[in-house]
Amino acid sequence: MEMDVNYLLHRQQMSLIRAQSSRSKKGRAAYESLAQGYTEQIDAYRRENIRLVALAH
Repeated sequence: MEMDVNYLLHRQQMSLIRAQSSRSKKGRAAYESLAQGYTEQIDAYRRENIRLVALAH
């Protein structure tokens, strides 16, 4: 199932914002971990698009 990259970017940014405003180290770490997971999904999406564009040419 393909996910909308805009959704991933939004979730990544919201996680980073929440990490910054978190009052606890545990909360900050949890949100940073979520942001990292979204970053990995975004990077995978971008790599796949680069691969598909290269195949098309």
